[in-house]
Amino acid sequence: MTAVTTLLTEDQTALVDTTLDFAREHLAPHAVAWDQEKHFPLDVLRKGAELGLGGLYVREDEGGSGLTRSDGVLVLAALATGCPSLAGYFSIHNMVAWMIDRYGDAAQRARWLPGLCSMESLGSYCLTEPGAGSDAAALRTRAERDGDHYVLTGVKQFISGAGASRVYLVMARTGGDGPGGISAFVVERDDPGLSFGPDEKKMGWNAQPTRQVVLDGVRVPAGRRLGAEGDGFRIAMSGLNGGRLGIAACSLGGAQSALQRSLTHLADREAFGAPLLDAQALRFRLADMATELAAARALVHQAAEALDRDDPQAPQLCAMAKHFATDTGYSVADRALQLHGGYGYLSEYGIEKIVRDLRVHQILEGTNEIMRLIVARGLTGARR
Repeated sequence: MTAVTTLLTEDQTALVDTTLDFAREHLAPHAVAWDQEKHFPLDVLRKGAELGLGGLYVREDEGGSGLTRSDGVLVLAALATGCPSLAGYFSIHNMVAWMIDRYGDAAQRARWLPGLCSMESLGSYCLTEPGAGSDAAALRTRAERDGDHYVLTGVKQFISGAGASRVYLVMARTGGDGPGGISAFVVERDDPGLSFGPDEKKMGWNAQPTRQVVLDGVRVPAGRRLGAEGDGFRIAMSGLNGGRLGIAACSLGGAQSALQRSLTHLADREAFGAPLLDAQALRFRLADMATELAAARALVHQAAEALDRDDPQAPQLCAMAKHFATDTGYSVADRALQLHGGYGYLSEYGIEKIVRDLRVHQILEGTNEIMRLIVARGLTGARR
C-alpha cells in the first residue's frame, strides 16, 4: 500500500492505516484456515462494522460512514490484503446497503439500514439467474401484483452470503420483456417461500457461502419495492457501477499482498550462493508486477472520482477499471506463485489461495467480456 499513500489526504491515510491494522489482526492470520474449513466468520464481519465497514457509503445520519467511492476503494483494497474473499463480501454487502440508502424511502431506510450498517443483518444482491447471467435484462423471476402485495417466484444463482444474509435485494419482472419490465424488491430471510440451495463447491472465495436463492411464491408487501415499478434494472446497474469498483479494489489488495510476499520470499531464499532477490531477471519480474499494479490502481481511482462527481462517463470508466484491475490482479498473483516455486503451490504459504480468490473477480459483477462491451458501446455511441 506504500505505493499510494503519498497521494492520499491525511484522513485517507488514517483510513487506510486503520483498515490495514484490522486486516492484519483479524483477517490475515485466519484466511487460509477459513478457506479450508469454508468458514464464514460473522463475528469478524461485525468487528469490522464497529469500524464503519458495514455502511461505507451510507449517509452518516442513517448510521453509515458517509465515505466517497474514492475512500471506499482504498478501504476495500486494504481489506483484501488480509483476505480477498471476505473483502469481496464486504463490497457486495456495501453495494446492497448503498442501494437501499440511495433508492429507498424513509421507512425502508429506517427498517433495514441500522442492521446492515452494524452487520447484524447481512445483505445479498440477487440479479443473476441460472439462465440469465451476462444477459441480466433477460431475467425470468416474476413479481405478480396481488392487491397491496407482490408474489415473487423464481431462482437466483451464485448469490454471495445466501443463507447467512437477512436482507436480499431481488430483481424481478413486473412487466414485459427487457430492462423496462424489471423492478427491485427487498426480501427477508424469514419470509415464507424463501429457501436456499446447497453451498456451491468453488475454486475460491470459500470463506463466504455461495448458494441459489429460491423464491417459491414469496409474498411481500408493496412497501418492499425499492423505487417505482420498472426502475429495477436501472437501480441494479447503478449499484453495479460501485460494485465493479469494489471488486477491482479487492483485486488490487490481493495482488499487492502477493507481491509483498514475493519480495519477502525472494529475499529469504538463496540459490547458487546468493539471495534470489539479487537475480536481475527476478527483479525485472517484480518491477513489471509493481508497474502494472500502479497503472491499475490509477485507473480504479480515476473511475472512483468520476463516480463521485456523477460524470456521465463513469459507467464506462468503472467497466474499464473492473476489467483492467481484475485481469492485472490475477496476473500478478499468478506470477507471484511462480516466483515462490514449489512453495507457492502449498496452501500454508497463502499464495495459491490468493490466486484462486482473484480468479473469480474476472467473472463476477459482470464478466470482463461484458466490461469490454460496455466500453465499446460508450465509444461507438459517442461517435454517433
